[in-house]
Amino acid sequence: MRVGDTLPPLEIEITRTLIVAGAIASRDYQDVHHDAELARQKGSPDIFMNILTTNGLVGRYITDRFGPRSVLRRVAIRLGAPNYPGDTMVLTGTVEEVEGDTATVRVVGANGIGRHVTGTVTVTVPGADGADGASGTEGTEGAEGAAARGAGSRP
Repeated sequence: MRVGDTLPPLEIEITRTLIVAGAIASRDYQDVHHDAELARQKGSPDIFMNILTTNGLVGRYITDRFGPRSVLRRVAIRLGAPNYPGDTMVLTGTVEEVEGDTATVRVVGANGIGRHVTGTVTVTVPGADGADGASGTEGTEGAEGAAARGAGSRP
């Protein structure tokens, strides 16, 4: 992992199920995250994803790319354009800083109407500095592994 490295993109289909399940899992019962009619009454064209779901997806993106031994140290995000059902969010990342086995990655998640999320993630990858000969980008797990582990649930 070196400054300037880009991470492969991750495409996430934004479904009603994903939006509602994320809201329920994070105990966010605001009607704009599960009731389309009430969301429209409040000026939104449809239900939209909450920030906690986005935070979990950003965490999943980083841990999928850096492998199962990676540990999220800090996630700082800002929301922009909402994620509505039927759209696709594409997460991309660029390594901005590396110190030993810890990297800071700039993350952007864009959808059909603009940037949904921007921010930085600080991640530690044991052995990424070469101390034990391991590479921080090998052994990445697929979506199934992240789902089994729970998106964003790592300390």
